[in-house]
Amino acid sequence: MTIFLKRFWTLLKRLSILFVIYQFLRLIFFLYNRQHYPEVHWADLVRMMKGGLQFDLTGLLYLNILYIILYLLPFKFAEHKIYRQILFGLFLITNILGIAFDTGDIFYFDYVLKRSTIEIFMFAGEKNIGILMWQFLKDFWWGFLLFMLLSYIIYKWHKYIKDPVTTHKYTYKDYISGFLILLLAIYLSIVGIRGGFTRATRPINLNNAGAYINKPLEMAIVLNTPFTIIRTLKKQAFKPVHYFSEDEVNKIFNPVKNYESDSNMVKKNVVVIIVESLAKEYTGLLNKDIKGYNGYTPFLDSLMLQSHTFTNAYANGRKSIDAMPSVLTSIPSLVQPYVLSPYATNKLLGLGKILKQKGYKTAFFHGAPNGSMGFDAFVNLAGFDEYYGMNEYGNKADFDGYWGIPDDKFLQYMAQTIDTFHQPFISTVFTLSSHHPFKLPPGYKGKFKGGPLPIHKVVQYMDYSMKHFFETAAKMPWFKNTIFIITADHCNQSYLPEYNTVLGRHAIPIIFYEPGNKQAVKLDSTLTQQVDIMPRLLRKLNYSGKFLSFGNDPATDKHPFVVNYTNGTWNYIQDNYLLQFRNNKMISLYDYKKDRLLRHNLIHNTKADTTFMLNRLKAFIQQYKNRLIENRLTP
Repeated sequence: MTIFLKRFWTLLKRLSILFVIYQFLRLIFFLYNRQHYPEVHWADLVRMMKGGLQFDLTGLLYLNILYIILYLLPFKFAEHKIYRQILFGLFLITNILGIAFDTGDIFYFDYVLKRSTIEIFMFAGEKNIGILMWQFLKDFWWGFLLFMLLSYIIYKWHKYIKDPVTTHKYTYKDYISGFLILLLAIYLSIVGIRGGFTRATRPINLNNAGAYINKPLEMAIVLNTPFTIIRTLKKQAFKPVHYFSEDEVNKIFNPVKNYESDSNMVKKNVVVIIVESLAKEYTGLLNKDIKGYNGYTPFLDSLMLQSHTFTNAYANGRKSIDAMPSVLTSIPSLVQPYVLSPYATNKLLGLGKILKQKGYKTAFFHGAPNGSMGFDAFVNLAGFDEYYGMNEYGNKADFDGYWGIPDDKFLQYMAQTIDTFHQPFISTVFTLSSHHPFKLPPGYKGKFKGGPLPIHKVVQYMDYSMKHFFETAAKMPWFKNTIFIITADHCNQSYLPEYNTVLGRHAIPIIFYEPGNKQAVKLDSTLTQQVDIMPRLLRKLNYSGKFLSFGNDPATDKHPFVVNYTNGTWNYIQDNYLLQFRNNKMISLYDYKKDRLLRHNLIHNTKADTTFMLNRLKAFIQQYKNRLIENRLTP
């Protein structure tokens, strides 16, 4: 065997341990997140793990392609001790980094329900990133120990597999064979990265995991985190969609609304409260059908009984940055977060701009350090002139040590600040205390009973903070002339099996509270989503004019619907049905009212009008993608 064949064989042996480690982490991932996969049996897991090898190969080749090329260079200096030490360092850094992300996702998955992508680096700019990382390590300490153990195994394995060396000078035959082996290695690496040998083979992407699963959430088992991060490094722009002609698509679904009113606009104040992680699951009122369940939001439950409360409402996304455009501009974040997409600079006509044109003062409140999550930049685009963050709050002594100013203090600050505004105004606040690491502020230890999940105590604290905010606001002159809208950014930890489904994980409250307006009190089961908030509000204000919304006013929509996107799959809810659509075909259909746990796929056994639902979803996708591409997000 020539020296270059020995090097090639050494390379394969060194990479082999990584396949073992990634499969081991896949097993740990499944076991730790078992509650999300009640229907996955061991035979299913074996199939997914076999499919995962393809993504492990691609991910490892991405990480190690430079090492592979440098290691196989057919030159004598490649045997030098210093050169080998440099390559040793390169191998360790790249692969230990990959293991770190894959291990971290075992725990982070429970919050976002998908493998991390390049979006994870949005947190890198947070001023408190060090504190958050330290808390994450403390909470999941055994994961850190696991990571250290696997890193040590990689280190020892590389040491164990010795580098082949030769004492003789290279001949021209050696150089030829060396270059041929290098070219072969590069060719095989390209094939592995693309996922096949033929010209028609496209580079393997996240959606390819769908070949090994029964339900979209299972894609996270098949994939690995280095692969998902690397494959989303360069944000892919949408490609135009042409399911229908322009006339046809506008007849099926047209996001351009034209409100006409015979009377003047009702210039009520508007306060939008986006509550961190306020899942429907945490409320008692909205879960009366679950015997013995009281929930964790007694104040909000009482407020819902005085409001127009949508009891069958859903978030359009799973992250805070998904909620902002959905609620404030009626543009959902689908496939990729809007604010991180290539279309983030498109012209918008959001609530701030629309109401500012009618003489409203506009302001946004968020108790985190200014610049956190990029909220200040987005709300400026959405038309909110004033931003009140931790800088404006002014008292850093109240910092909770993790995210910002605790809800009770910041909501009081917001009420006092609003009291200085001229009317009418629109003010939005994004709360933060009900966020991981789910720590109560000082002075509240032992005050809340909590429940089986860490989030339950901080949800109770948030509810307590909301109660005191409304008690304060009720004493102010602007209170009775205000529409309060309360909703969640997304869901979070889940305990009840009814909410451990693709539908339940998006279920949130949407509340319209008008003090003293008894005619506006209603528990409404109409299907509603975050992007419906803007058109619903503008209708209530008697607004006249054109605007663009990917939702509808649920009170006037003949066929109310909900759309969101998870794990490469479009979810469309209408009437009693959840329809799932991937790779241009319907993959499942559930009667979510009769089958709340979504266990019975009716795709081949249904009388539902799936043609209407499919056409409407396709029209929605076409309007959404093409308008983003063409910068047509205004009427």
